[in-house]
Amino acid sequence: MAVTLEQARRVGYTCLKALLRFAFMVANNLVAIPSYVLYLIVLQPLRILDSKSFWYIEGVLFKWLLAMVASWGWWAGYTVVEWGDDVKAVSEDEAMVLVNHQATGDVCTLMMCLQDKGTVVRQMMWLMDHIFKYTNFGIVSLIHGDFFIRQGRTHRDQQLVLLKDHLEKYYRSRNRKWIVLFPEGGFLRKRRETSQAFAKKNNLPFLKHVTLPRLGATQVILKTLVAPQENGTPSGGDTVRKESKSKGLQWVIDTTIAYPKAEPIDIQTWILGYRQPTVTHVHYRIFPVKDVPAEPEALTNWLYQRFIEKEDLLTHFYETGAFPPPQGQTKAISREMTLSNLWLVAIQSFAFLSGGMWYCFFQYLYHCLF
Repeated sequence: MAVTLEQARRVGYTCLKALLRFAFMVANNLVAIPSYVLYLIVLQPLRILDSKSFWYIEGVLFKWLLAMVASWGWWAGYTVVEWGDDVKAVSEDEAMVLVNHQATGDVCTLMMCLQDKGTVVRQMMWLMDHIFKYTNFGIVSLIHGDFFIRQGRTHRDQQLVLLKDHLEKYYRSRNRKWIVLFPEGGFLRKRRETSQAFAKKNNLPFLKHVTLPRLGATQVILKTLVAPQENGTPSGGDTVRKESKSKGLQWVIDTTIAYPKAEPIDIQTWILGYRQPTVTHVHYRIFPVKDVPAEPEALTNWLYQRFIEKEDLLTHFYETGAFPPPQGQTKAISREMTLSNLWLVAIQSFAFLSGGMWYCFFQYLYHCLF
C-alpha cells in the first residue's frame, strides 16, 4: 500500500519529536542527577550535625527529580485519572502501597500521580528489581535508601533478611512514610503463565489481568514496621521507633493501574512520546493495618483476595472504560490528577541552572589547580 504525503509527514514529525524528546531527556539526566549527588556531597556536614534537616532537603531534591520524570509523560499527554479512596487523607501517615505490575511505565505513572499527595514522594521508599540499580537513576535510589531486591528462589530467603535489615536501618532514621512494592514479583506478561499454572495446581482462581502475589516482602514489611499494638505481633526497629515517636505502619493502600485497551505504557514510550495522548486510570483502596492478618497463611489468603479483587476491577474497566462503584454506591466518581506546568518548568530550570553552576565551579577549580 502506497504511503501518502500526509502519512509520511506524520511519521516524520513523530520521529523528529521523539528524537528531540530523547535529547532533552539525556540533557535532563546529565544535569539533574549529578547536581543531586553534588548537592548532597556538599551537605554532608549537615548530615552529621542535623540528620533530620539533611534528609528533609534530600527528600525535596528527590521529589523534584521524580517530578522531572513525570514531566516527560505529562507534556506528552500521558495523564492520570484516579478512582476509589482519596489517599491524600492518609498522606502524612505510614502506609504500604501494593501495586499491580504490567510494564516499566507503572513506576513513571506512580511518580506522576503521587506528586500532588503532600509529602509522600519525598518520604517514600521503593522496592524494585535489582536491575534498576544499574540504570541512570540507580545512584539516586541508592542515596535515597530504596531497596533493590533480587528475584528468584535461590535468592529469596537471603533477600528477605536483607530487606528486614534495610528497613530497620533506613526507614525511620530517614523519616520514610510510604513504602511501595509490586507483590507480583515481575511484569504481568512474564509471570502470567506461571501464575496460572500454579493457580490450577492449587485450586486457586484463574487470573488474566494480574498474577498471584508473593508473600515474602509484604510479610517482612508488616512484621518490621507495624507497631506491636496494631496487630499484636512483635516488630523490628523498636529503638528507632521510640526515638521517632512513630505510630508504626497504619495503612495498606491497594493500588490498581489500568491502561486503555490493556495496553501498558513502557519507559521508552514515556520518554519518546510516540504514542498518542493516553489517560491511565489508577484505583485506590485503603485498608487499616489492624485489619490485615499477621499469620502467614491468613496473610497469604488476604493478599490473594486483594489481587482477585484487582482482577474484577480490571475486568470491569476493560469492559466499560470505568472502575465499578464502591459497595453500597450506585456511581463511581473519578478525579482528574493535574500537575502545574509552571511548577514543572521551574524545577527543570533549577536543574539546568544547577548543572551550569556546577560546570562553572569545576572549570574554575580546574584553572586554579592547573
